[in-house]
Amino acid sequence: MENKVIIFTAPSGSGKSTIVQNILNNGSFELSVSATTRDKRDYEIDGKHYNFVSVDNFKNSIENDSFIEYEEVYPDQFYGTLKESVDNIWSEGKIVLFDVDVKGAIKLKEYFKDNALSVFIKVPSIHVLKERLFLRGTENDESLRKRINKFEEELQYMNRFDYVLINDVLEDTLNTINDEISEWLKITK
Repeated sequence: MENKVIIFTAPSGSGKSTIVQNILNNGSFELSVSATTRDKRDYEIDGKHYNFVSVDNFKNSIENDSFIEYEEVYPDQFYGTLKESVDNIWSEGKIVLFDVDVKGAIKLKEYFKDNALSVFIKVPSIHVLKERLFLRGTENDESLRKRINKFEEELQYMNRFDYVLINDVLEDTLNTINDEISEWLKITK
């Protein structure tokens, strides 16, 4: 199980965070915490939600080849995966879990190759996605439209992942992904 990673990606509203949290409860896994230059939100804890760094520090880390992958999402707003963070998790004998966007997931899979299981989580239909996003109570008409457009764009990358997980009934989904991870770990020892 040494030096293994599992990469999760999904459009907003697919249930990715719930699934990842369930897997983390196992104790054999640890979430990789991304570095970012964006401002910390009031509820966020540095080192838990993200590693918050200055733009200059992030750019220095790029120059020093400290990242496995990174993305400039908006001007001077970077997100990335530090090699050191992954190495620290492996040194504890754990498997690294990633909860990242589609582009980051593709880059991570390219980097880790066969040592990574990449999972794309999707909802059974666009109707279910709209319902889940609406129930969150965080979306207005414009943000909902943007998320739906992004969902349709991200679906185009689905075939680039090792496993597509349809999250319809949560309990079934959790059983399915736990079985899939167990099987993958047996094969890749």
